[in-house]
Amino acid sequence: MVGELIAGRYELEELVGTGGMSSVYRAHDRLLERNVALKILHEQFTGDGDYVERFRREARAVAQLAHPNIVTVIDRGEQDARQFIVFEYIPGESLKGLVERTGPLPERDALRLGLQVARGLAFAHGQGLVHRDVKPQNVLLTEEGRAKVTDFGIARSLDVAGGLTRTGTVMGTSDYIAPEQARGAHANELSDVYSLGAVLYELLTGEVPFTGDNFVAVAMRHINEPPPSVRERRPDVSPRLDAAIRRAMAKDPGDRFRSMDEFAAELQGCLGELDGAGNTSSEQTVVVSPPSRRDRRRMRRSRVDRPSVWPLILLLAGLAVLAGIFAAVFAFTDSGPELSRLVGNDKSTPHVAVPLTGAASYDPDGDGHEHDEDVALATDRDLATYWTTEHYDSGLAAVPKPGVGLVLDAGAAKKLSSLTVRSDTPGFTAVIKAGSSSTGGFTPVSSAGAVGTRTTISLDGDAAQYYLVWITDLGPNPAVHLNEVTART
Repeated sequence: MVGELIAGRYELEELVGTGGMSSVYRAHDRLLERNVALKILHEQFTGDGDYVERFRREARAVAQLAHPNIVTVIDRGEQDARQFIVFEYIPGESLKGLVERTGPLPERDALRLGLQVARGLAFAHGQGLVHRDVKPQNVLLTEEGRAKVTDFGIARSLDVAGGLTRTGTVMGTSDYIAPEQARGAHANELSDVYSLGAVLYELLTGEVPFTGDNFVAVAMRHINEPPPSVRERRPDVSPRLDAAIRRAMAKDPGDRFRSMDEFAAELQGCLGELDGAGNTSSEQTVVVSPPSRRDRRRMRRSRVDRPSVWPLILLLAGLAVLAGIFAAVFAFTDSGPELSRLVGNDKSTPHVAVPLTGAASYDPDGDGHEHDEDVALATDRDLATYWTTEHYDSGLAAVPKPGVGLVLDAGAAKKLSSLTVRSDTPGFTAVIKAGSSSTGGFTPVSSAGAVGTRTTISLDGDAAQYYLVWITDLGPNPAVHLNEVTART
């Protein structure tokens, strides 16, 4: 009850939340003169040994997790047979409250918060603890905007063979539950990866991935239906982030990121692209498309322990591939010692240069023109000339425009493996799109990425005649130059 004094020092001031097992109060610690959060097990569970032990286990587990993105445990105890845990008090709102209040978040904000959650969970996994109930309600925001994971109430050690929650028992929240959890199978760190992917989907779209009339209906959709695409709801979200979320939410755990650390690294890469991070000097940048089916199969096989002879075999194979790349570069480019790292789709097929011609500028959200008279200069084999965007002193976002670009003509429908862009205005962000007309109807065939002075971009799409260099952020430049764009099959 509000006003009650717990353990002679914690005065309950306000009920801030309640759940199936417990209630959380804001309390004042009279001893240290500070606010804390007090979680009290519901009275009807105090006589149930399993619930009491689960509650105690939460306190012991989280007390070991000293991380800036995990809520800190301060104390644990009981009064009149009622179990309680004392946490640091976070005066802000939860991620759920933030989305309900503001709607879908800007991509950068969603990435920043999702990355913090991923880092906190990765630390917990490193300590042998899987959360099993990752959802926006369990992520609190400090006044400074830092995300902190809380409520490890149904967490479980990664290495236990038995325990309070056994295979066949469904635990978790259906809106974010991993398919294996919904089936009652064993949950591990990859189950948290799935749930965080579902959380990111909601942060970006304002809605949960799957809806239904009840727990079972939603859980069955998580089991049976493919993960939805964020870009179907928000085309402005980068293809790379969309692909990362869909990979995190793969039905088969073997198709997901191999760990929360790997998921966090990919989110960091997505954030870096938005912030214009990457190489802005004379070195090249390689933009890699989402993993193919063959890559995913290889990743699943890599989870199985292999004999120690494999590192030597892989090293020799890697050296052979590297030698092939060097030979291709010297054979098909005039770059001399400046070698591009090409990402090919079929190692058995030689990469053949495809001549491109500048077809048109592309400015669908402006006046329809973007230095049309210069489009041919991007493919004239002269690095001293270039096609340029208009000048945007405050950037594209201030106009506002989602992007501008240059349409290139391959002469006929061709399946390209890569485009190489050279520019004397490095640091901008671009994505390659393809279509059958120079006037529109383009589909992304690459991830978005920062472009340096020479950047080879891997493509993954069907054959097309027209390819669009779609510039979404000018970076540090008031205008962007495309000095030369070349292509290979």
